[in-house]
Amino acid sequence: MTRLALPELPVSAVLSDVAAALTDAGRAVLVAPPGAGKTTLVPLHRLGEAFMASGKILLVEPRRLAARAAARRMAEIIGEAVGETVGWRMRLDTRVSAKTRIEIVTEGVFTRMVLSDPELKGVAAVLFDEFHERSLDGDFGLALALDVASALREDLRILVMSATLDGARVAALLGDAPVIESAGRAFPVTVRYRDRPGTEPVEDAVVAAARAALAEEAGSLLVFLPGQREIERVAERLGTIVPENVVVAPLFGAMDGAAQDRAVRPAPVGTRKIVLATAIAETSLTIDGVSVVIDSGLRRQPVFEPATGLSRLETVRVSRASADQRAGRAGRTAPGTAIRLWRAEQTAALDAFDRPEILATDLSGLVLDCAAWGVAEPSDLIFLDPPPAPAIAEARALLADLGALDETGRLTATGKAMRALALPPRLARMVVSAGDGARLEAAMLALLLTERGLGGTDTDLSERLRRFRADRGPRAKAAHGLARRIAATAREAASASGEDAPDEAGALLALAYPDRIAVARGARGHFVLTSGRGGVLDETTALAREKFLVVADLQGQARAGRILSATALSEAAMERIAAERAVSELVVAFDGTARAVRARNIRRLGRATLSEAPLPAPSGEATGRALAEGIRRLGLAALPLGKEGERLLRRLRFLAKAYGPPWPDLSDAALLAGLDDWLLPYLPGVTSLAQITPGALSEALRGLIPDELRGRLDELAPSHFEAPTGSRVPIRYDEDQPVLAIRVQELFGLTRHPAIADGRLLLTIELLSPAHRPIQITRDLPGFWSGSWADVRADLRGRYPKHVWPEDPAGAAPTARAKPRK
Repeated sequence: MTRLALPELPVSAVLSDVAAALTDAGRAVLVAPPGAGKTTLVPLHRLGEAFMASGKILLVEPRRLAARAAARRMAEIIGEAVGETVGWRMRLDTRVSAKTRIEIVTEGVFTRMVLSDPELKGVAAVLFDEFHERSLDGDFGLALALDVASALREDLRILVMSATLDGARVAALLGDAPVIESAGRAFPVTVRYRDRPGTEPVEDAVVAAARAALAEEAGSLLVFLPGQREIERVAERLGTIVPENVVVAPLFGAMDGAAQDRAVRPAPVGTRKIVLATAIAETSLTIDGVSVVIDSGLRRQPVFEPATGLSRLETVRVSRASADQRAGRAGRTAPGTAIRLWRAEQTAALDAFDRPEILATDLSGLVLDCAAWGVAEPSDLIFLDPPPAPAIAEARALLADLGALDETGRLTATGKAMRALALPPRLARMVVSAGDGARLEAAMLALLLTERGLGGTDTDLSERLRRFRADRGPRAKAAHGLARRIAATAREAASASGEDAPDEAGALLALAYPDRIAVARGARGHFVLTSGRGGVLDETTALAREKFLVVADLQGQARAGRILSATALSEAAMERIAAERAVSELVVAFDGTARAVRARNIRRLGRATLSEAPLPAPSGEATGRALAEGIRRLGLAALPLGKEGERLLRRLRFLAKAYGPPWPDLSDAALLAGLDDWLLPYLPGVTSLAQITPGALSEALRGLIPDELRGRLDELAPSHFEAPTGSRVPIRYDEDQPVLAIRVQELFGLTRHPAIADGRLLLTIELLSPAHRPIQITRDLPGFWSGSWADVRADLRGRYPKHVWPEDPAGAAPTARAKPRK
């Protein structure tokens, strides 16, 4: 082919170097900043290479918007229409012909092309553009291309291009390929900082910055916001305050291609434009007339949670590389200004690069594709960042549950049918498993969940599905056609007619998300998923009144995530699902309020409760365990020990402290820990604390005493003291020192201090008056008689004149009466 006359751009200086590297090494890395012209000039320059005789060029782009823009620009350069020498191929839109030599394809389309045709027949070179975005499809696509080149196509040329990338690291991945660096088109960009306090909503800061920029700067504005919600809010507010000659143009992924293209076109003569964009406008895109960039410094990032199988969107700070890319948008065609809504010193704290998607996303699609490629372990392929092992394990488990993989990790017949569809594994399983009469409905539902914006943004997927069916716009029509093709492919690929699922959105969605069936609980709008996660809807929505839902998307914390998209599940459909998958369980548990064991028959689907029915508590081990658990929860004080039981327990604790083993440890902690062993055998058939008797507890405590020590309990720690009068006076074992509280007259004639524990421990005697009031505490009774008794006697004689108060109590007769009997 004759060499094309190409415009002079910064990358032109290295085009011959790129050509030489691809000719000699077959692989290369091109690092070129925004505006260098790599996306358009490198593929066009390749058309003149000798190796192009073997086929066409595939230019792999991460975004559809960039793919369309690149194709249009290349076609314009060579004076043709898109679809001739240059065309594009993406999910809902393909413009190629027999003449097409350069195909711009999205990353997902490229991986499917390789998996369908491992030799890439008719392809001479694959160019990966904007590889720094590090999407999962981009990483996987490069891994597949390298595998093809090493095993099947040594002649396949591979070029990785990026604006901000560690070129040496990628070069090593490509087998020490040459790294070529190009200068950019250096229009100066002045970076200014406008701090946004943490309490100020991002929308307020953006609106204020945009108004100031309109007044102070010339040209159009490109504003980076984290997501569609913020874009719509800012667009609404700016629409009421900007002059008539200023056009506010939203730009986000959920818009159809035509609307995106309108947003990036130059502003009409005499007008200015404010483009409100997500990260979709960071790279591979020039918006003519933009001289001011306002960067919120935020982006939305999906984070996969293996424990729940859900990806949640987090709003995070951009990386330094991303911030530089955004600022560079202001200087693509002329000098410009970048306004960053943070403090200058915060820039140094940003991550150097965005986190690769392969490290933070659901990998079930990757594992399924690898199995189709014949690779059981994804790590056998060459990835810049190997996929995390926990996420791979979670993906395998999901695919096994979906019936896509067998126990060896190979594709099953269902898995092969799923692979035939251009859908994520869950949704592919839904379409494959749907009955013949429901496959088109399932395919349309799958497209709603993979093509943002189809059918609107209503939380209720059934409502979105209704609108999608009725939509006759170009994008919807293309999606209708794709749904029909998916349904037809599924019908051909499925080994059977499917599960004959009813033509109902909820029942179909349950085939894809069996772990996200949700059951209403508590207040209106509150649900619990079968995975155990909580979900919340605005109580004013119609879905909030439903008993059962199937949730497709959930955002936020596990206890109460916000349900973003769901559909109702009829009771009939739920009953069919429950008949196959629900389990009934007898739950025996202690009811703290009733202080008794209660039994319930609970029917569960996963971790969500469908119904409960009370039952009598059964006799046996389960009830005993529940009773013991209840006692542990309430504490030992909940047991009705009674006076005798309390005294016995104190005596035993005294002996354990005084003598140690083999006397058992009967502390509260030890008793509660061993309830199953020492107490439950004495409580057969008991289901409540009210049924436990003090006698049973005393008997259980005595059962803890070793056989060889039982005869010594009363000897070493007697419950009572035999007074000289013959009275049996109880001994208190409240403290470390046992106490005998006794009227002083009953000890007359006693010349030795009372002791227990083989005489090793003297009792603390609390001497009482005839009225049982304390008069003295002593641990030396003979010393008391000979010492302070005289003073005590004088006081007692005055207060109790009818009683006998001898001068020598050690020699007097004991008495329990006012006057001794004659």
